[in-house]
Amino acid sequence: MPDALLLLTLLVLPFLGSFAAGVLPRRARNTAAGLAGAIALVNLALVWAAYPTVAAGGVLRAEFEWMPSLGLNLVLRMDGFAWLFAGMVTGIGALVVLYARYYMSAEDPVPRIFAFLLAFMGAMTGLVMAGNLIQLAFFWELTSLFSFLLIGYWHHTAAARDGARMAMTITGAGGLALFAGMLVLGHIVGSYDLEVVLASGDVIRDHPLYLLALLLILLGALTKSAQFPFHFWLPHAMAAPTPVSAYLHSATLVKAGVFLLARLWPVMAGTEEWTWLVGGAGLITMLIGAYIAIFQNDLKGLLAYSTISHLGLITLLLGLKSELALVAAIFHILNHAAFKCSLFMAAGIIDHETGTRDIRRLSGLNRSMPFTARLALVAAAAMAGVPLLNGFISKEMFFAEALSAEAPVFTLLNILPFAAMLASAFSVTYSLRFIHGAFFGPEPTDLPKTPHEPASWMRFPVEILVLVCIMVGVLPAATVGPFLHFAAQSVLGDAMPAYSLSVWHGFNLPLLMSVLALAGGVVLYLLLQDRLRVMDGPPLIRRLEGRRIFERSMVFLSWRLARLLERRAGTQRLQPQLRLILGAAIVAGGAAVWLRGLGPGNLVPAPIDPVLVLIWAVGAACALGAAWQAKYHRLAALILVGGAGLMVCITFVWFSAPDLALTQLTVEIVTTVLLLLGLRWLPKRRQVPGDRGPEVLTRGRRARDLAIALGAGLGMAALSYVVMTRTPADLLAQHFLERGYTEGGGTNVVNVILVDFRGFDTLGEIFVVAAVALATFALLRRFRPAADSRQVPEQQRDQAPGAEGGSRHGAASGPGSDWLLVPFMLTRLVFPIMIVTAFFLLLRGHDLPGGGFSAGMVVAIAIILLYMVGGTDWTEDRLRLRPQLWIGTGLLLSTGTGLAAWAFSKPFLTSYFDYADLPVIGRIPVASALVFDIGVFALVVGATLLMLIALAHQSVRAHRSVPKAVPEPAPERPKLGVAGGG
Repeated sequence: MPDALLLLTLLVLPFLGSFAAGVLPRRARNTAAGLAGAIALVNLALVWAAYPTVAAGGVLRAEFEWMPSLGLNLVLRMDGFAWLFAGMVTGIGALVVLYARYYMSAEDPVPRIFAFLLAFMGAMTGLVMAGNLIQLAFFWELTSLFSFLLIGYWHHTAAARDGARMAMTITGAGGLALFAGMLVLGHIVGSYDLEVVLASGDVIRDHPLYLLALLLILLGALTKSAQFPFHFWLPHAMAAPTPVSAYLHSATLVKAGVFLLARLWPVMAGTEEWTWLVGGAGLITMLIGAYIAIFQNDLKGLLAYSTISHLGLITLLLGLKSELALVAAIFHILNHAAFKCSLFMAAGIIDHETGTRDIRRLSGLNRSMPFTARLALVAAAAMAGVPLLNGFISKEMFFAEALSAEAPVFTLLNILPFAAMLASAFSVTYSLRFIHGAFFGPEPTDLPKTPHEPASWMRFPVEILVLVCIMVGVLPAATVGPFLHFAAQSVLGDAMPAYSLSVWHGFNLPLLMSVLALAGGVVLYLLLQDRLRVMDGPPLIRRLEGRRIFERSMVFLSWRLARLLERRAGTQRLQPQLRLILGAAIVAGGAAVWLRGLGPGNLVPAPIDPVLVLIWAVGAACALGAAWQAKYHRLAALILVGGAGLMVCITFVWFSAPDLALTQLTVEIVTTVLLLLGLRWLPKRRQVPGDRGPEVLTRGRRARDLAIALGAGLGMAALSYVVMTRTPADLLAQHFLERGYTEGGGTNVVNVILVDFRGFDTLGEIFVVAAVALATFALLRRFRPAADSRQVPEQQRDQAPGAEGGSRHGAASGPGSDWLLVPFMLTRLVFPIMIVTAFFLLLRGHDLPGGGFSAGMVVAIAIILLYMVGGTDWTEDRLRLRPQLWIGTGLLLSTGTGLAAWAFSKPFLTSYFDYADLPVIGRIPVASALVFDIGVFALVVGATLLMLIALAHQSVRAHRSVPKAVPEPAPERPKLGVAGGG
């Protein structure tokens, strides 16, 4: 299989599977599990297919051009280190899917959790294979998003909602900092390509912006891997189902931070700042996490804090100035994934079969669950660092590095071995508490369920992982040795050190430290055993609980500070918001002119034409009249605004801008109709009591608004004058004029810019238009304005237009009215002509005035005319226009046009053009940009109609309202529960 196809399949397949699982019925548990398991196994097979290349020291790379001029391309890159992580993501993902099939209840919406798991798998795969810094930051945020959905899966519980919100807030904020750090790093190097960055270590470390980039990147890495002081979010994420905890907190989400630190280790490590920040955070986290884990009464809480501690150990190793420390960190990443995932699954089995995870209620499960007890015993021993298990070898490597590490501060070097022993002793203590508290002692009593062994397939993933712990512990060089070697070599390159994975290294100081830590942990557990069952949380640091600090910070930011800002600058009225926007624009524009300067060009202005002056005078009169009439009559003001817009349209024609004129004209028509439908919803003007007070305030506001309007208008007039007195060679337009036909295949430069040169901007804009239309519909479908028809007696209301007994069309009056019969018939005759005109504008837009936007607006106007004079069936149960389908089709066509360019090894949205002769129409340009323009056309039609339907349908609903004495009940909100809703 070609490298590009292999890597692209690895990335895309989980997302496709996520979509497929998401549309499955609620009860399709087996189908969803089979789909997710099959995709995970296929991806695992694809990872193994890449093994020969990466084992030989090669790198699989596929690059798809996106915006090559800005250095932004979709780059998929798999070296040994990325291969190792991709194997963990897919291999452990497959085991988690199997485990989840038997763990999740049939009452849960199980396909949804598999859809989220697959989407998260795809995001994590994209992160480890990212070959571009911006792409890495993008997938980084995707992992935060999908982990939020996974943690909050049981959203009917407050703990799940709070845990998901906390995780999203912390990791999302860190992701924003990481994105800024990637921008700084790319600026330092001059490229966002990961291979270029990894080859620029000296340039990065010697640059003045190194510290800024380091701080921003570490904020992202430390928050994601739950390092001090951001460690507190991970225990609260335990509200997720256990399969989610086993996947996210052993091999994927929390490993993303240490993955990034290891990935950038060759170019950012080795400085005092790196050692202080990374090593210091890891040391504190390792000790705090291990200490708190001892006092946890919840099995998953204990494992959560132990995960924090082990992540701190890995971070500490990465903070040291030692290549061997990096090798030990990668080794412990593998070992921790194996024993921690198995322990999470064992804790889930206990919870699933007994109904509780509280250690204080559990005891003696060894009698009823002997196989699970032995599996958990081996996994916990590996976590504690018992010899002949995988955790022991990486722990000895850690002790060796703690003894020989070079630290910039002498005190840090002195305390490191003792801190390592103390954290290791703590790990023995909480491992003993996990095993002894759950499986030994008297028979448990008063449990919610009678304990028994789980289904064999539910226990199978635990058996596989425990077998890995044993095999790596007994035969490390033969089992994990090759993988560890090429993974570390892909990071270190020529600086790869010599190391040994032998189980026995003789009697040495690291072995002595291991023995002391094991003995110390056992003694500490024996001393605390009786007190642990009555203690509620760790002593000494209860007041420094991270959740309390986080909640107080959120209350301050989201309540107190937000309310203060709302009182100072917020408003619910549209006019003050527009005033702020225009005022900020005027200040920004004025500042730019003041700092950079701006003057007229060298062209002599043409003589002023009296006809143009008359047109502008009419437009100015309409504008002033609209401002004046807004005080008395909003309908008249709207008509005058339309007149001003019409004068602007004529001005565009005057200055040879027919595309702008056509767009202006169609937009004026549609917006006028939409505003007419919305006039009845505008609130009443506020009245201020007093004799002359209201009039004085009104004049003051009008003077202020007049000043803002004059400032904005004069600024735009000055800018237009400056632009139009320059030759095309002095403007950006010359670039487009010269390349419009040769590179875009069209003589209508405006359309070529929209669908080709600036097609990416247009694509983003139509996504915004779609979002606005959907948001408008979503808001208005639950909103009903006050209607005078509520006051009309029922007998009269039944005869009112639009009532059930009258016209069904939903317009103000139907075609049955004699005075509308002729306009209705004429509109029916004009409608096909307008459709043909729209089709004509669409086809010729690449060479002559027209295009997808104008054509879409013409179709919308045609349908609006039908609605105005004849009515249209807008009711939800008989809706035939399907604007959502139009919107979806438009987005798919526009995006698909861009993606199709990749099939020809061209950048995203690269267009191809030629000409074709049609029988009647004649010679027309046939360009791929036409498909993009058709997508714009479909979206404009759908978005316009969706907003029109939302407004018109609400008007009909208001006319059909019941009397005020018997108010119509609001639509019932779906209840939140396990099934999800709303």
